[in-house]
Amino acid sequence: MSSDFEGYEQDFAVLTAEITSKISRVPRLPPDEKKQMVANVEKQLEEARELLEQMDLEVREIPPQSRGMYSNRMRSYKQEMGKLETDFKRSRIAYSDEVRNELLGDDGNSSENQRAHLLDNTERLERSSRRLEAGYQIAVETEQIGQEMLENLSHDREKIQRARERLRETDANLGKSSRILTGMLRRIIQNRILLVLLGIIVVVTILTAVTFFVRGH
Repeated sequence: MSSDFEGYEQDFAVLTAEITSKISRVPRLPPDEKKQMVANVEKQLEEARELLEQMDLEVREIPPQSRGMYSNRMRSYKQEMGKLETDFKRSRIAYSDEVRNELLGDDGNSSENQRAHLLDNTERLERSSRRLEAGYQIAVETEQIGQEMLENLSHDREKIQRARERLRETDANLGKSSRILTGMLRRIIQNRILLVLLGIIVVVTILTAVTFFVRGH
């Protein structure tokens, strides 16, 4: 499991390095090349997001006692991804301003005002993204806590089931012991009755013999 995660990490590191290099080149490229570069970066950003999703799935499969370290690394990678997306948005804003100036002939002040407006909107989007990310992290942590609670409940249920099995075995042994004791008591009573009967027979025999002896004399 950890080897798969580390493989995804290496792919993510290589991909983000390429994206960073291309983003830094976007504002300096001619319009046609910029358009092609922007499309290429968008595709690579999508690949990076898919890698993050795969890594997140791998982390969820790791046992809770070993998951903390990987969760921290995931938070770092997601922050890095957010920074890349922000840098890309800013590079696209610069690209859009330059094309607009060439096509419409806007003066410098208008371009700067539009740039400031777009940057302000970008910052708002970043703040919203951070809030969503925080909410997502809370949801993930809540899910982890829920999984741990379910595992604990499962262990407790197994303990209760084992205790019930032991109680059933104990009840069965007690029932068997009770039957054995009952049989022993029955045999003891039967033996005592036989002894009493034998005693009576012996006494009657002795009395009969004595009576015959007395009459004979």
